[in-house]
Amino acid sequence: MMAQPVPHQTTADKKRVKVYELRNNDWFDRGTGFCTACFVTIQEEQKEPRVIVQSEDQPDRLLLETKIVKEDGFQKQQDTLIVWTDNGVDMALSFQEADGCQAIWKFIDHVQQQFQAAMGGPDDGLSDDLAMDMPTSIQLPPAELGTLVDIENTLRNLSQSPSGRDALAKAIMSEDYIAKLIPLVEMAEDMESLGDLHHLCNIMKTVVLLNDTGLIEHAVSDECVLGVVGAMEYDPDFPTHKANHRQWLNNQGRYKEVVRIQDDQVRRKIHQTYRLQYLKDVVLARILDDPTFSVLNSLIFFNQVEIVQHLHMTPGFMTDLFAVFGDPTVQPLRKKEAVIFIQQMCAISKNLQPPARQGLYGNFLQQGLVPVINYGLRHPDVTVRVGATDILGSILEFDPSMIRKTIYEQTHRKQAPLTDALIDLLLVEVDLGIKSQLTESLKVLLDPNVPGSGPPPENREGFMPKGKHQVSSDPQQDAFIAHFYEHSVAKLFRPLLDLEKRPNMKFSALEDGIFGYLNEILCFYIRHHTFRSKHFVFDHNIASRFAQLLACKQKHLQLVAIRFFRHLILLRDPFFTKHLSDRRIFGPVLDTLLRTLPRDNLLSSACLDFFTSINYEGDRELARHIMENYREKVVALSHVDYFRGMLMRWDQSRGYTVSEVDEEDEVRGVGRGAMMEHLAVDQAQEEYWNSVSDDEEENHHHHHHHRPTGVVVNGGKLPLVEYTSDEEEEGGGGDVVMTTTTTTTAVDGGE
Repeated sequence: MMAQPVPHQTTADKKRVKVYELRNNDWFDRGTGFCTACFVTIQEEQKEPRVIVQSEDQPDRLLLETKIVKEDGFQKQQDTLIVWTDNGVDMALSFQEADGCQAIWKFIDHVQQQFQAAMGGPDDGLSDDLAMDMPTSIQLPPAELGTLVDIENTLRNLSQSPSGRDALAKAIMSEDYIAKLIPLVEMAEDMESLGDLHHLCNIMKTVVLLNDTGLIEHAVSDECVLGVVGAMEYDPDFPTHKANHRQWLNNQGRYKEVVRIQDDQVRRKIHQTYRLQYLKDVVLARILDDPTFSVLNSLIFFNQVEIVQHLHMTPGFMTDLFAVFGDPTVQPLRKKEAVIFIQQMCAISKNLQPPARQGLYGNFLQQGLVPVINYGLRHPDVTVRVGATDILGSILEFDPSMIRKTIYEQTHRKQAPLTDALIDLLLVEVDLGIKSQLTESLKVLLDPNVPGSGPPPENREGFMPKGKHQVSSDPQQDAFIAHFYEHSVAKLFRPLLDLEKRPNMKFSALEDGIFGYLNEILCFYIRHHTFRSKHFVFDHNIASRFAQLLACKQKHLQLVAIRFFRHLILLRDPFFTKHLSDRRIFGPVLDTLLRTLPRDNLLSSACLDFFTSINYEGDRELARHIMENYREKVVALSHVDYFRGMLMRWDQSRGYTVSEVDEEDEVRGVGRGAMMEHLAVDQAQEEYWNSVSDDEEENHHHHHHHRPTGVVVNGGKLPLVEYTSDEEEEGGGGDVVMTTTTTTTAVDGGE
């Protein structure tokens, strides 16, 4: 039977509210609606207290219907928030007005008090009358040094049950017990009583871990925070060490106002949020449990949202903030603090809902954020450069088109685009984290979001991909990519292009780090920019530049080259396959494999992986190129299964029945039969060879060695190459790599 609300028992009118749900450590907005708290009828006489939120847009749809039970632990935070846990999921109600929050909370609080009075009684025993007496108040021991042991034991015993925790939190707040304990810290320090300080530390930990939002907010207030963290400096688990929490939090120099914040309440929230973060990340990091972690996170989240929204909506604040960068009289230190402030706002804005976040970023860009990023990228202080890249990354993560439009306007006005500043910093930056962020930014900004980025400027053979060419759906993005390839791509890959004139491949530690990032960017451009990237690779002979890196002593640079070649092979694009063949790239890679293969390391594995990525059946032209030009090296590698199989398939396709690899296989215990298993030999000739003795075979071989031979394949006769004998080879007879027998083998219906 469906639950029906009881109209006459509703304690408050419907209040406008937003419903939030915690998913993957981020608050998800379920929607906006109207909240009411009431008893609902489950059966004829059974009623349950519930909180119900009806959708604002669709009144018939419920955004939330949760039953108030003892285990949920409803808590009120600040003036407009109510948080709780529903079936293991953290939920929150954010009310539009404080009065509405107070009205709903009054109902929930009275129901929870009724549960506490029942002390574990059945939920259906609740009375409709909410005017219940408060449970008997807890009498805490007097706050004195002599009673610290009793206080610690009392708090520990009461905190074992949910009802005891709630009653204890109310008693501490009603008696202002924290304020009574704080003077004892200074007294114990003056007396150098380490035992009392250890008791005070345990007491303060228990108070904070009661998981009561009002208690935690009171603990980090201006009046109490130094005393609370001062007691926690003396951790009994580390009796010989003392922390410096008070010294850190009391340093007012850490708080800097780039632009004066006029609202005192917002300023207090900023201080409170900083203390909550310090409490979570430092003071309680070792002992923090999941409920307290969730409460601290929710307090920090809603404080940050309120702070950012206030600063965003305050008239003139953003104008004054960005005016700092346009004033030549402003000190560089203040500009540095302004960049860090914007970075912190972008980090906090990740918790905002998409419309609010878009409005904030749009305001930033309208006020002149791109020049600020340019300023930060060229700043000598690494902290400012990190801040600028974080700001750019936050906006690109949310909506890259916002930055792309600004860059397009820069190119349209003949100004240096933001990408040039990114390129300049990437080529000289030594911080690996910044390099990685810049690499991602250059990939995101140049991502056309479609396989192609526009029609080719000329119909050049080999540059058009197979099938219909797709044009970018964004003409501005296409124009931006065209401008990039015309003016900036050569600057980006200058370290690669300069290898052509380099006399040796010796690099310093600062020079060799750039090639891995350039390889990552170029591979991305090749996948997404089709004809433009092909023109660039072909015109600048990029494959040969990467092949030069194979001559480096640094193995990570050799791996960069192998990774680039493998990427081109896996594209299965005839243009890149032909380009690798024309530039004779496979020879240096085979040399690298021959040089490293006796050792089983990452470089040899990468080389083997590169060749195994070549599909012999699908890349016949590529396999033919390798066998015709580098057969000697393949034979030298024939002890590897892949290359032995390549030789066998090549010999079959060319008509050979036995190759020089047989003799090498026999040395390793692999006889002629292992290869002959793969050839379709006439049964009569097979019986003949099995009946001929070794001497007769040797005599037969010597007698017919110079006779022209052939093989019948599919009814047609193909000539075989006549090689010189071993004696002639020893006498200087050419580059011989293979000998064959003189017999004619019939395959598929031979003679």
